[in-house]
Formats: sequence, C-alpha cells, structure tokens
Amino acid sequence: MSSASKKTVFVGMSGGVDSSVAALLLKKKGYDVVGIFMRCYNIDGCAEKDAEDARRVAEHIGIPFYVWDFEKEYKKRVVEYMIDGYRAGITPNPDVMCNREIKFGLFLEKALSMGADYVATGHYVKIKEERIKNKEVFRLFAAKDKNKDQSYFLWTLTQDQLRHCLFPIGDYVKPDVRVIARKAKLPTADKKDSQGICFLGNVDVFDFLKKYIPSRRGALVTAAGERIGEHFGSEFYTIGQRHIDADFKFPKTHGAAPRKPFYVAAKDAATNTVVVAEGSENPALYKKEIKLTDVHFIDSLFAKLRKLANRDMPVFVRVRYRQPLAKAGLFLGPRGKAKLIFDRAQKFVAPGQSAVWYSKNGELLGGGIISSSRAQKSAPKA
Repeated sequence: MSSASKKTVFVGMSGGVDSSVAALLLKKKGYDVVGIFMRCYNIDGCAEKDAEDARRVAEHIGIPFYVWDFEKEYKKRVVEYMIDGYRAGITPNPDVMCNREIKFGLFLEKALSMGADYVATGHYVKIKEERIKNKEVFRLFAAKDKNKDQSYFLWTLTQDQLRHCLFPIGDYVKPDVRVIARKAKLPTADKKDSQGICFLGNVDVFDFLKKYIPSRRGALVTAAGERIGEHFGSEFYTIGQRHIDADFKFPKTHGAAPRKPFYVAAKDAATNTVVVAEGSENPALYKKEIKLTDVHFIDSLFAKLRKLANRDMPVFVRVRYRQPLAKAGLFLGPRGKAKLIFDRAQKFVAPGQSAVWYSKNGELLGGGIISSSRAQKSAPKA
C-alpha cells in the first residue's frame, strides 16, 4: 500500500462490513479519509438503509461522509446494458460494467477532480506496484481469501486507473475482517453480505427483465434436436441454468428410467429456441474453444509483446465467478479479438459473460467477453 503521508483517499462505502473496514484501516494508516456512498439505481429500497449504515460507520470512525448521486448514469450504463444484452440473447455481466463505468469510472474521476490522491473500495483483491525501466507498473492479484476473491470482476481496469486505487482488505480473509469490525465496534460488523446483482436486491433477475422483454413461447429441444416442450422466451434463460421454467412434454415411454435434471446448454434468440441437456455431465454442456471480443490486458505493453511473439499464451482461465481456474492457450487476434482453447473442456460457457485469465502465480492479466464457443464430441474424462 502506498505511503499515507499527506495523501487523501475517497472510500466507496456501500454500507457493508468490507468497505467499512477498508475505511477504518486507511484511517489507521494515516490517510485523510473521506467516505462516499454512491447512490445508484435500486428497485427494492435497500439503498436507503445501506446509505444510513455507511453514514453511521463514517461517524463512528470520525471521517467526513457524502452521498454522490449516480442513479441516472448507472441506469444508462449498467441497467440498460444488462437489459439490451438479455434482449440480444446473451448473458451480460452487470458487475463488470458497474466497476468499469461507475466505481472506477465516474467515482474515480469525480474523486480526483475534488483533490483525492486515491480511491479505495472493499473489493477482495491485491494490488502491487513495480518499477520497470523507470516506469511504474501496477499489477492485480487474487485476494488472500480465495472464497471471496473479486478479481474476476476487475479485468477491465487500466494502468491509469490502478495508479489511483487502493484495496485495503485484499490481504485479509473474511472472518478476520469481521473480527476487526467487531473490535472497532463498527455498526456493520455483523451485517449480512449482499447477494446477487446489486441494484436488484432481493428481486429475481428474470422477473425484472419481464418488465422490459415480452414473453414469447418457443421450442425446447434436446442437443439431438428432439422437441420436448415449450419455453417462455429464450431471453429469460441462461447457459447452465438447472431449474428451467418451461412446459416439458416428453414422449411416453413404458418402463423408462427416471430422467436426470435438465440444464440449458444453448439458446438462439433469432429462432427463439432453447437447447437443454439431460444430466450434469452431458457432452453438450462442455466447450473446448471459445472466441472473445473486447479483449483487455491490465498491462497493455505485456499484451503487445505477447502478440509480437505470434504464438499462444499459456494462461489459467475462469469463465464464471468462483469457477476453478482452467489451463488454456490464449491466441490473440486483431481488433480486440482472441481465442481460448482449453486443455480440458469447460462447463456452462455463456456468451456475454467474461473470460478472465491469470498467470501461474495468481496475477490477473486480463479478460474478454465471450462471443461464441465450440463443443467437444464427448464428455471429459474424470
């Protein structure tokens, strides 16, 4: 962490325990800390309680506190992005977009314009600074707490952003964060963690989408092309989904064995078709190769050097949050495109989601948006 001497840091305080402890740790290190609650689009009313919790924490630790209204920008840049993505038949990731556009976009820009040296958040991720040939290079690493690590959502960050970022809890595990909060008697010490998409709160994502995307019945088919029912709109399903709300109409077969659970394996918005696969190890659920767009590297110079080498880059990849890392070869193409070929095929690869790659030592190197994928012919061996 950078020297605190006469440095000002604006902390994004969400009203949760993690950002509360982040602010506390920075105050103890000697930074001039200012607490900021970002008021964004929220439909279940929890934002008011969160803002009040953040204010109480700021008062408790003795720092100034302000509320910044980003509701209009959040709705346009994050909510509309998510709705448009589902409407187009993909599964977008609003958390990645929130980090890029709001927390490390608008929040960072406004903080710097008001005299901040840094911004900080309660993200579980580690940042390290290196000097290479008289140039500062900032690197991100997976957090100490592997169950809470949030580096997956930060792959779009740039060097210009990272030079102004602090992540105080990246070297802590969650139980220790709770202990610090309790010892300091923070009002949020025992507050439950938020779950799901932040602006929805407890509202189901597909119930929300139905306000903007009309239902339309379509064919529910197996990977072999057998029609086994009808769904209510391909936009409302995502790859890997198990609890499938649809009208199944199986052919009657006397003495047939009980059916295994079905999973969404693919969907086609143009034909309004949803493909399902029976059983969690069905080959249709596995993808060996994926294509990417909007590819970004934390260190752009590193990417240029690898591209000049004109060969694949060995990386460790996640295509879903908290998924175990998988070995793959990354092939860089023109205009922000790339291809990943996995050593072992991966399950539940959803176009629109992020594929994020790391080095062997846990450094977050970059990521991209999954645009398409190719299946393998048989299920992987155990």
